[in-house]
Amino acid sequence: MTSTALLTDRYELTMLDAALQAGTAGEPATFEVFTRGLPAGRRYGVFGGLGRLLDALESFRFGPAELSWLAGADVLTAAALEWLGGFSFSGDIHAYAEGDLYTGGSPVLTVEASFGQGVLLETIVLSILNHDSAVAAAASLISRAAGGRPVIEMGSRRTDCAAAVAAARAAYLGGLASTSNLEAGRRYGVPTAGTVAHAFVLSFPDEWAAFAAQVGAFGSNTTFLVDTYDMEEGIRRAVEAAGPGLAAIRVDSGDLGVMARRARGLLDDLGATSTKVIVTGDLDDSIIRALGAAPVDGYGVGTGVVTGLGVPTAGLIYKLVAIGGRAVAKRSPGKTTVGGRKWAWRVGDRAEEIVAGSPSPAPAGGRSLQSLVVAGGRRLDGPSLEESRAWHRRALAELPQEETLRLVRR
Repeated sequence: MTSTALLTDRYELTMLDAALQAGTAGEPATFEVFTRGLPAGRRYGVFGGLGRLLDALESFRFGPAELSWLAGADVLTAAALEWLGGFSFSGDIHAYAEGDLYTGGSPVLTVEASFGQGVLLETIVLSILNHDSAVAAAASLISRAAGGRPVIEMGSRRTDCAAAVAAARAAYLGGLASTSNLEAGRRYGVPTAGTVAHAFVLSFPDEWAAFAAQVGAFGSNTTFLVDTYDMEEGIRRAVEAAGPGLAAIRVDSGDLGVMARRARGLLDDLGATSTKVIVTGDLDDSIIRALGAAPVDGYGVGTGVVTGLGVPTAGLIYKLVAIGGRAVAKRSPGKTTVGGRKWAWRVGDRAEEIVAGSPSPAPAGGRSLQSLVVAGGRRLDGPSLEESRAWHRRALAELPQEETLRLVRR
């Protein structure tokens, strides 16, 4: 198992070193993960990445290779290196269910451990949760904009190869139907989809020959990319090659609303009335919503769902809120925090999230949002990705139409 311990920032370890020297590393502490606010125009955030985070924590160990590098880099004292050599997280972690909704101030994850243990986790926690929550929220918006029509995640070429696998998982959590990324299929069971790109068509002397080869390989149950040269001619060649029972065509360029209507009309004229029209090409939720009246049967989305252009960060932060039995909080202008451990409930019919400094009494009609996911350093059994995806649908159904989830402190 490859260690994840150095997927962190230097100051996490130097803070630990200083705390060991000061005698405060063993103080009982509480850290919370939350965002100060949602991106502009967002009604809710989607909590993603918990499963990946718990996987990463299981291999968060400082073995001989990690300790040797730290010693050679002259990062830490000998006492700190010795402490890290025996490190194994032994605290508790409470979290929202993966796929649940959150808003500004929601305590989506709480770490209760010694200060030394808790401070080590900040970077890996935020790295995973920020990435996956941003992608899951974008996917949720896209899925809702599609109005039940399937959306394929195909953003692997728009991000780092490792991030692409995580993005595919988070996009599926947020409601997309499948991914083009095979590693996400192998590792997480996300359904995969994809046939050919323009390079395949261009590799043949003409379009008909390319489509004939595609039919020879896959039969008529395949998707033909028809706009390499001229869309209408491409559709005619696809029907010639596969017959009127061809499964789908894909359009990747031009004014997609106009192109979809032209494609649908021509397919119907050629007797291919059951052939689906799939559109791709720098789509996001706003573009898909604008295409709502067009005769489109499915979408492919890349940049608009993976972390990058058009996908705002989740903005999650990891803050110490209590240590040694006392609440602590930042007072920095514009960056104030609320001290003390929090508990949260969702009151769905009012689109409210109630957050309080005590677990009781629970608000009437409130659904508790946090559950214990790590107890005494031991990971507890949790839901599958499919179950988390279903939980996201349930959480969305709780939010009244067009209302924005809001936080109420009690």
